Amino acid sequence: MASVHESLYFNPMMTNGVVHANVFGIKDCVTPYKMALLVLLSELGRAGAQLSLLERRRLNRLLLPLLQGPDMTLSRLHKAIEESCPNLANSVQIRIKLMAEGELKDMEQFFDDLSDSFTGTEPEVHKTSVVGLFLRHMILAYNKLSFSQVYKLYTALQQYYQNDEKKAGIDETDMELTNTEELEGKMEKEELDVPLREEEISCSGPLSQKQAEYFLSQQASLLKNDETKALTPAFLQKELNNLLKFNPDFAEAHYLSYLNSLRVQDVFSSTHSLLHYFDRLILTGAESKSNGDEGYGRSLRYAALNLAALHCRFGHYRQAELALQEAIRIAQESNDHVCLQHCLSWLYILEQKRSDSCVLLEHSVKKAVHFGLPYLASLGIQSLVQQRAFAGKTANKLMDALKDSDLLHWKHSLSELIDISIAQKTAIWRLYGRSTMALQQAQMLLSMNSLEAVNVGVQQNNTESFAVVLCHLAELHAEQLWMLFDQKIQFDRAMNDGKYHVADSFVAGITALNSIEGVYRKAIVLKAQNQMSEAHKLLQKLLIHCQNIKNTEMVISVLLSIAELYWRSSCHTIALPVLLQALALSREYRLQYLASETVLNLAFSQLILGIPEQALNILHTAIEPILAHGAVLDKGCAMFLVAKCQVASAASYSPQKKTEALELAILNLNEAKTYFAKVDCKEQLRDVLYFQARLFHTLGKTQERNKCAMLFRQVHQELPAHGVPLINAFK
Repeated sequence: MASVHESLYFNPMMTNGVVHANVFGIKDCVTPYKMALLVLLSELGRAGAQLSLLERRRLNRLLLPLLQGPDMTLSRLHKAIEESCPNLANSVQIRIKLMAEGELKDMEQFFDDLSDSFTGTEPEVHKTSVVGLFLRHMILAYNKLSFSQVYKLYTALQQYYQNDEKKAGIDETDMELTNTEELEGKMEKEELDVPLREEEISCSGPLSQKQAEYFLSQQASLLKNDETKALTPAFLQKELNNLLKFNPDFAEAHYLSYLNSLRVQDVFSSTHSLLHYFDRLILTGAESKSNGDEGYGRSLRYAALNLAALHCRFGHYRQAELALQEAIRIAQESNDHVCLQHCLSWLYILEQKRSDSCVLLEHSVKKAVHFGLPYLASLGIQSLVQQRAFAGKTANKLMDALKDSDLLHWKHSLSELIDISIAQKTAIWRLYGRSTMALQQAQMLLSMNSLEAVNVGVQQNNTESFAVVLCHLAELHAEQLWMLFDQKIQFDRAMNDGKYHVADSFVAGITALNSIEGVYRKAIVLKAQNQMSEAHKLLQKLLIHCQNIKNTEMVISVLLSIAELYWRSSCHTIALPVLLQALALSREYRLQYLASETVLNLAFSQLILGIPEQALNILHTAIEPILAHGAVLDKGCAMFLVAKCQVASAASYSPQKKTEALELAILNLNEAKTYFAKVDCKEQLRDVLYFQARLFHTLGKTQERNKCAMLFRQVHQELPAHGVPLINAFK
């Protein structure tokens, strides 16, 4: 949010008992609420050593939000003080009652006594402290009031107290007594500087400059860091409208209104507020004071730039381009290189689909570094890394580039960009199939402390970086527990149970969420139902579409499915070129996990073609990434394939060596069985049991064979075979 300018002055007025004494440049006003705070400070000074260290610490934490925040009711103030120090709260209540029920001279005597706080060799309050400045401002503001204004202030104090008495009388029957221990326990849990609830904020009258600044900065900080704790859009807009009613030229209020309108995607109101913000900057002369004669033009070009950003956010790219051209024209006329760099960055966003956008981005990064704009330079580097990741560049080069941008972040304390960089690393590791590294980066971002100076109790957890990392984290956990998301879970469970008609019913739901994924899942169902020609036609169409849109991951997955169709059709030699094409793509784009899965499929092809020894050799290169980063089902399939290759290779071994190989295969089958049991994959579990029973029979272990045979029969009765040979499927 823009900085709050010192040019804000309210016209002298009195509304609802609020006397403004800014005729002589005083920015503070005396209100009944602030008189109650003065009473609190006076009683705090009298209490002195009677207060415990814990009570004094609580009161010190309470004072700053009370001094800076908007006026509140006496009951709310009494409750806040009571939570810190019950005895002091009672003293303040009695003092206010005596003053309100007394005479005018009692209030005058009270203000006369306030000056004693600064007297003596060791005064109670230092003049330059926060409390000292507040006392001096209030004393000066009170001394500048006329007699009629003093009398109105006194009657406002009486009304302030009487309103609280009426409310206390109404609520008396509903109140419950709370002992001191409960108050202390509650105080430990409740932060004193959390934002007030909507019903506790009273901005019916004009606020002082400091109150307005505090209110706007607090809400702007909450909108940026933790939107859930900010006021609701409707209530915040109501308070801003009330604030602008007393000072329509308050530019920062218009900007907060713009941010608030963005929350509800209100394009008309957000545009209206943004234009008013820059209009007020020009009208109040705030920009010209800080930038000389260039202030007027500066407001115009940045207004056009922000308008372009607004239109781009709402998808109005044509309007955004026109506004951006206007900003570029004004910036060129004023020779404003900083503004031009911002324009260049937005120009890349608008034209990133063009083939030459990468050149534009590289130029933007170089210029940003030249003019000392680390924020723009880092954003440009992040975008370049993203582009090159999709182009298949090596991970080490991308990480080196991100390391250079991280140096800029930490050097200039760019907390937001640190978060973006970690989220980018998480996505890159996920793209390249390194789930362990992705998990590490995601956990790092979620556990690290933000560098933003936010209020206590406010966490910076509603940014886009956090959302991206949480999505990746959810997907990583889903893969390990076989819980991708609801539709995919149900689909996969039905496929694992052999209930293909049930799985087919979930295809429509998946297609509604992701059409490409839906078509792919439909082909998987057709393949499982032995409808080979229909599945092949669907996969061929999907392959062409994914190649056109350059969806490399799906292209590889489709190629693997086509290869499996050839296996099932006994066209083993035709499957090899398809698998080699998938392997070449995986390695070209550094998709290690898909490359490992492709190698497993190649090993299966070699097993079918009768060369299990060579299949075992290449399995050793692919099994490690699968076991380290793979889903549970993939781990089980990989171990099952290893066991098959070991058994096939043992045919030519000597009897003793063959026995050792078969026993080792049984151990691998046990591990595969454990993985399949975790995801309740009954089809694969049945196949493992069948295979183990045959091996135990070969080794002459009758008891183990009978046990596996019994378990196989139980699973087989629940899940009958579909006429597909056992050996003709990798997964």
